[in-house]
Amino acid sequence: MQKIHAAITAVHGYVPDYVLTNHELETMVDTNDEWITTRTGIKERRILKGEGLATSDLAVPAVLGLLEKRGIGADEIDLIIFCTSTPDMPIPATANILAHKVGAVNAWGYDLQAACSGFVFGLTTGAQFIESGKHKKVLVIGGDKMSSIVNYADRATCILFGDGCGAALLEPNDEGYGILDSVLKSDGAGSQSLHLQGGGSLYPASNETIADSRHYVYQEGQTVFKSAVRSMADVAGEIVERNHLKPEDIAWLVPHQANKRIIDATANRAGVPPEKVMINIDRYGNTTNGTIPLCLWDWESKLKKGDNLVVAAFGGGFTWGALYIKWAY
Repeated sequence: MQKIHAAITAVHGYVPDYVLTNHELETMVDTNDEWITTRTGIKERRILKGEGLATSDLAVPAVLGLLEKRGIGADEIDLIIFCTSTPDMPIPATANILAHKVGAVNAWGYDLQAACSGFVFGLTTGAQFIESGKHKKVLVIGGDKMSSIVNYADRATCILFGDGCGAALLEPNDEGYGILDSVLKSDGAGSQSLHLQGGGSLYPASNETIADSRHYVYQEGQTVFKSAVRSMADVAGEIVERNHLKPEDIAWLVPHQANKRIIDATANRAGVPPEKVMINIDRYGNTTNGTIPLCLWDWESKLKKGDNLVVAAFGGGFTWGALYIKWAY
């Protein structure tokens, strides 16, 4: 009997209408379009505007679009794994808020927090529920309203991040398609270089945490850049080598969209030429958990059944990982 794999059977995404360009950022902080583009590859990013809107509101249109595309109802979803660094609230889980909003009345769910590696961790976790036979339809969502935790007076971070969300449906497959391998890593020593301190049990919200800007994301650019280049390239290389994939075997590299130079280094290590690399960082910036599913959404029409995909990500904490996926449709 053929082994059951978890196959992605539908993807969809959503980005807000408001476009924050590099030129607008020039009016907010000491930076310029050439500097941002040269160092990051980012030209613009999307921002969720409006009172009372949160990360779950980015996810609703992504999920509804996916369900319509797949031709199923929300009540058929068994499990929702919501990968996010910007939950609507600490309690309850945004997965549960989303389930209520879209009518997934038969799904249980939880949030997964692994920074920018969250969607890779979430796909791997969701695959276990499919492979075990416990569930038939697992919804994995990657989305963040990064504008809610970015200090727009800090030019080191405000140029990088945008808002967006993508969703993928996992279902059983016995034809050899789906998530075939994963490499996942983490190292808590990296928490000093990329973090958001305020609001947790160590630094509960107070006048002091607000005055010290501890509720905004902080990163040491050079340290994070060097670690991301090495780590993403290493896991991408490892997944390629242990699955005996040659460059010509790989249809697409799907990298986390943090920095164009990091993407280039990862592609070089995996032996993938530029024309086989999914890149939308120029239009969306770094949407954290949203980058990889948004790439799959943007490239869905170009994907063919049987295509070999190598997915790689790196996030704060530090976390990093890679997947080998054989596309199922």
